[in-house]
Amino acid sequence: MDLRRLSRRAFLKTAVATGAATTALWHWWPRQSQSQQEILPLQERWVKSVCLQCPAACGIMVRVVQDGSGERAVKIEGNPAHPSNQGGICPKGHIGLQILYDPDRLKGPLRRVGKRGEGKWEQISWDEALSLVTERLKKLRQQGEPHKLVIMSGRNRGQMGALIDRFLAAFGSPNHVGHSSICSDGAKLAHYLTQGFKHYAAYDWDNCNYLLSFGAGFIEAWRPTVRLLRAFGHMRRGRPIRAKIVQIETRFSVTAAKADEWIPINPGTDGALALAIAHVIVKEELYNKKFIEEHTFGFENWVDEHGHFHQGFKTLIEKYTPHWAAQITGVPEETIIRIAREFATTTPQIAAGQRGAMMQTNGIYNYMAIHALNALVGSLDVPGGVLVQIDPPLTPWPQIVQDEIAQKGVKQPRIDHAGTEEFPLAANVYAALPDFIVKEDPYAIDTLMLYYTNPAFSSPDALKYYKAFEKIPFIVSFSPFVDDSSAYADLILPDHTYLERWQDDVIYPSLGYPVFAVRQPVIKPLYDTRNTGDVLIELAHRLGGTVKESFPWKDFLELIQFRTRGIYESGRGNIKANSFEEFWQKLLDVGFWTDPPYPFGQWERVFKTPSQRFEFYSQKLAHKLEELAQAKAEREGISEEAALEKILERLKIAARGDEVFMPHYEEPRFVGDPTD
Repeated sequence: MDLRRLSRRAFLKTAVATGAATTALWHWWPRQSQSQQEILPLQERWVKSVCLQCPAACGIMVRVVQDGSGERAVKIEGNPAHPSNQGGICPKGHIGLQILYDPDRLKGPLRRVGKRGEGKWEQISWDEALSLVTERLKKLRQQGEPHKLVIMSGRNRGQMGALIDRFLAAFGSPNHVGHSSICSDGAKLAHYLTQGFKHYAAYDWDNCNYLLSFGAGFIEAWRPTVRLLRAFGHMRRGRPIRAKIVQIETRFSVTAAKADEWIPINPGTDGALALAIAHVIVKEELYNKKFIEEHTFGFENWVDEHGHFHQGFKTLIEKYTPHWAAQITGVPEETIIRIAREFATTTPQIAAGQRGAMMQTNGIYNYMAIHALNALVGSLDVPGGVLVQIDPPLTPWPQIVQDEIAQKGVKQPRIDHAGTEEFPLAANVYAALPDFIVKEDPYAIDTLMLYYTNPAFSSPDALKYYKAFEKIPFIVSFSPFVDDSSAYADLILPDHTYLERWQDDVIYPSLGYPVFAVRQPVIKPLYDTRNTGDVLIELAHRLGGTVKESFPWKDFLELIQFRTRGIYESGRGNIKANSFEEFWQKLLDVGFWTDPPYPFGQWERVFKTPSQRFEFYSQKLAHKLEELAQAKAEREGISEEAALEKILERLKIAARGDEVFMPHYEEPRFVGDPTD
């Protein structure tokens, strides 16, 4: 048949005939192949759970079918009742089954038998594997060196991060090193210094009328993804007044293409632009005077409308003009003035940023300047503005039991130098860790455990990690796959996939009000794998003594239920029950617990700063640097002023005086020769 001459009518006839033949063959074929056995209809059920393809914690429903050979998960859909994704789910969420049924998954514990990286393994039992780890850890404690255990982690959802912290604290090590320092810690620290909470902010996108987005992939790469996609659609077409989105970014990204306006900017200069916008807002008295007076601290230190000097530096009005910023950022002066006026007069509005602005050497100050714009216009904790996420009322953790060995161990300096003069605000220093391991600074590492992190792949300089691995006698990975880092482990204790394990999840800051969900197994584990939460609890029990006392739960599920009981006892939210057992079953059936709406104006919760206000002058930063300066002065026999000067020089902060503690501009530093 010549398909080029096939008419539409003939095509439809052919298609119908083909479909009928296929249907007939479908009904005939199984009966012939099964020797007249009756075909039993497939039994199916839908299991509510939580996605883990990104940190967004979208609610999902997994279709599980059962035939004579057992159960199989065949489809993932969004949970239409979940407040975050409301039934929507991204492509990564849909293909979660590829993780579950990946042929490269490890089928049980592996012990290295060849050289590191050679790829030679032998399969061993869980009892043998856990005995090897327990023996190693007991020896460290017997030697009085528990601090030589390091756990590196990545995506710690629900209780896992706190569980790792608790295990290390009971064991005697301060060394839980997360990957957040190569992610978006700049925002967390800026919020901590200005508002007192060390986390990301939530945003009332649905009611926002003007968004200044600094280096954030609103559409393609900002958490939580599906929630933001829904918000974007609502801001653009879901309401009578269309919100304006201004994307400030070095490149023409997907978000820039979809925004109302794209403002190209030189890398690392976002803070300069934010300060110039603030300059215009203050100079033209477009700021929210009532909010500034009632809810801010240090405004008079940061800006003087009369152009006066403060302790040797020019004020914001004198220094950060649009003309000055235009030369630095590459953004035209007239554009800066226009954007400042639009932002200040289009309420409610949000200024927010992400890695483009923060993953720079001046990232914290950049984001402090960006976030200060929200305070200037009074967009903090108001409809359409910036919110502070509320956590669910979980049962508090019981007191950790520590013996003398653990107490001495946790007082040792961290292996990554977090919290020292070198990294005074850091919770983790992921990228610099291999340097400290190789130099044995401040000590040598004996055992490294890897959970949901792959430093040999994700580190800015992966080769350094291979050198660091050579210095570590014993490496344990919990990866369900042989990834770049676990290939160099001595022991792999493979975790379940997220569709096979119990794990709770609390949504990322997004909606403002709390949402809690449980990730439950949709099918039985396919292989001889174990939940890492169960493994850590069993290791604690095998270690015995005070380490065991700190873990009174038989397994991770019991721990989750212990923490969840606090929600039930609060009596709040969408699930009502007469007993905890009834509450738990309803939680699994519904898929989540939540307690809307968001309560605006709880200022004692929104501002956790010493002044209980938004701080243009960060007292937390001032106190931290003063504390470090005092210790350095005593240690080196110099004045506190000289000690602070040395610290600022080491941190390569150019500002001096009060300016150090306020949003200001620091020149970004880059690797390599700028002329190249």
